[in-house]
Amino acid sequence: MHGLYAITDEHRIAPARFDDTVAQLLAGGARIVQYRDKSRDKARRLAQARALRRLTREYDACLIINDDIELCRQVEADGVHLGKNDAAIATARARLGEAAIIGASCYDSLSLAARAKAAGASYLAFGALFPSPTKPGAVAAPLSLLAEAKARFALPVCAIGGIDAENAARVIAAGADMVAVISALYHDRAPVREHAARIARCFTGD
Repeated sequence: MHGLYAITDEHRIAPARFDDTVAQLLAGGARIVQYRDKSRDKARRLAQARALRRLTREYDACLIINDDIELCRQVEADGVHLGKNDAAIATARARLGEAAIIGASCYDSLSLAARAKAAGASYLAFGALFPSPTKPGAVAAPLSLLAEAKARFALPVCAIGGIDAENAARVIAAGADMVAVISALYHDRAPVREHAARIARCFTGD
C-alpha cells in the first residue's frame, strides 16, 4: 500500500472511455485504483469493475472497491474502502476474509482511526488535507495528523483531499504512504497519464 492511489469518478470519466482512462492511470504510475461509482447502474458497475480487475492485474496494481463488499467479492478485488456511514469493518472482514485489504476513512479523527485499527482495518485514510473540488464541504485535516497516525497505529496512511502534483511532495514528506487523487487526474485536457505520472514521480523525487 504505497504510491499514487487513483480514484475513478463516474462524473469525470465517460463510460466509453473508461477502460482507456484507467489504463492511462496505471501506465502513468498509479499503484492502487479505487473504483468509486455512486450510481445505481448495477450492470455498468459490474462491467467496469471487471475491466478494472483485468487492468490492475495486467499492471500488477491493487484494486479497491469503494463501499461495496459484494461487488468486491464478485470481481475478486483486493479489498474495499469504507467510510463512517458504510458497512462495518468487521462485516467486511467476515465477508472478504483475512487476506482482504480494508481501508477506513478517518477524516480528521485519531479516535476513529483507533477504532478502525481495533476493528481490523488494513490502512487509514485522512483528509481533506486541502480544499477539495470533489467534496467542497469535507472536514479539514492538518498535515501533522499523518505522522502522528503512523507513529500511533503502525498502519499505512493514505492522504486525500485536494492533492495534486504541486502539493503531493509535501504530503508524502509529512508521512503519507499513499496519496489518493480524484479531480487532479481529470481536471483539464492534458492526458490522464501525464497527470498520474507527475504525481507518481513525487514518490521517487524524479
